Amino acid sequence: MKNREVAELFEKVANMLAIRGDSIHRILAYRRAAESISELGRDINQVYAAGELTDLPGIGQTLADKIEEMLTTGKLEFFERLAQEIPPSLVELLRVEGLGPKRVKQIYDELGVTTIEGLTAVAREGKLQNLPGLGKKSETKLITAIEALQKHGDGRTPLGDAWPVAQRILGELAQLEGVVKTAVAGSLRRMRETIGDVDLLVAADQSAPIMDYFVAMPDVESVSGHGPTKSSVVLHSGLQVDLRVLPADRWGTLLSYFTGSQAHNVKLRELALKKGLSLNEHAFTPSDGSPEILCASEEDVYTTLGLPYIIPTMREDRGEIEAAMAGNLPRVVQLGDIRSDLHMHTTWSDGKMSVLEMAQAAQARGLNAIAITDHSVSLGIANGLSVERLWQQAEEIAAAQAAMGADFRILHGTEMEIRADGELDFPDEVLAKLDFVIASLHVSLSQPQEQVTNRALNALWNPHVDMLAHPTGRLLPDRPGADLDMDVVLETAVITNTILEINANPSRLDLRDSHVRRAVELGVKLAINCDAHHVSHFDLLHYGIATAQRGWATAENVVNTWPLEKLLAFLREKN
Repeated sequence: MKNREVAELFEKVANMLAIRGDSIHRILAYRRAAESISELGRDINQVYAAGELTDLPGIGQTLADKIEEMLTTGKLEFFERLAQEIPPSLVELLRVEGLGPKRVKQIYDELGVTTIEGLTAVAREGKLQNLPGLGKKSETKLITAIEALQKHGDGRTPLGDAWPVAQRILGELAQLEGVVKTAVAGSLRRMRETIGDVDLLVAADQSAPIMDYFVAMPDVESVSGHGPTKSSVVLHSGLQVDLRVLPADRWGTLLSYFTGSQAHNVKLRELALKKGLSLNEHAFTPSDGSPEILCASEEDVYTTLGLPYIIPTMREDRGEIEAAMAGNLPRVVQLGDIRSDLHMHTTWSDGKMSVLEMAQAAQARGLNAIAITDHSVSLGIANGLSVERLWQQAEEIAAAQAAMGADFRILHGTEMEIRADGELDFPDEVLAKLDFVIASLHVSLSQPQEQVTNRALNALWNPHVDMLAHPTGRLLPDRPGADLDMDVVLETAVITNTILEINANPSRLDLRDSHVRRAVELGVKLAINCDAHHVSHFDLLHYGIATAQRGWATAENVVNTWPLEKLLAFLREKN
């Protein structure tokens, strides 16, 4: 079995346990294991062979034994026993908006429904409305949700697609009378690379006018819910958006609760119980009968628990609460820490702007240095530069540098292709004359792991290569990228002192957050770059910052937060 198959089976087990009604801790254990394996940059079979399964986040001995069983036998006996009680096809019903595990179990127990087709049939026959807790209105909502699922599917939406939509809608809602605060919530606020749906929150005393406006927006295709505190719509794009209107005096607990993650929230509730408090989305309630404690801000929530504030991008139950309790929570890199951008393209290759235009745009955003890194000759589709054109470009860079003055630095670089045979596009004598050298994989990404990993290592071992950009070459949501042995890549980057890039383009976000976390642990130098092909692409930087934060990277880990002289000294020493 491969990583994907193991992760999918664990995720299916988690959903079946949820339908059965098992404890939240047991369910979360399987979900975390599935996530850990799906984000693993190595073949799970290799990890097993090395005896390192229990080194993976969220994998204890019990789950390690189950992974061993799957890898050695191709099946999981626990899943097969569970399937005799909970039909695996019930998991598909969870894809329908509005159906949670308890409701799925009820429909199965009462009506014998095990498939979406069966659910559609009983809904259209009017049988759902007779179940306790349902009714005609709920039945109609479920029919609408099933139709939306059949039309658009339930595939996860890339962060870069969902974020602008959320910001646009919030911008409209913020203009409405009575709106005090607005916020994105859920996995979108935590800046996961893909999201299921968009959760929006608004603080206001009167919810009805806001809800009426929301469900009537022009890009709403269908309304699956329209209530006093929550409404749900599906946009013409297929993206589901949920809106909750909340009282401002309870904003802190509500925002914390609806941001998640679920596992993080479980830990917060456990801490509250130890302090004699129960915590839900509305308030802290003392067990001694004292008045409830309201939190107008998230900072108040964490203060009540005796914790420093934990930013949303770190709330995944990956040790952040334990670090906060111990006083070891890192100050992760912030948008304002970035001083330079070391990866961008101009009209010399496939960019849309001149060298000077890119420099001026970077300076306007507060940067003091950039590296111009147009593609090399092998990437013909991107109008890659020959050596002759590379030196011609140097003249334009010199002219742009003169125009910018001494307070801004333009480095002359290249994004050099690592060819399919592992050779680099430019010889060492050319690379030695450049200020900054990037190596990248763009072609033959489906090569076997050993072969494609060796291509990356060949670049890392070259003393003139300063950075490996978007290491796997993935494109979200459809191109998974090269199957690199990331442990080897990261360990080699430490030895060679080569920078690895966190590419801020939301179609890449490569390195991914789990690889960033491992890079930080090993001491790999990182850079967060926009890979800009137009001046507007500098505005993508916040996606890369969020990915770095999710991997616990600090400013010191990220070379383009350093003062220019420190960065240049590092590059000189490396070469």
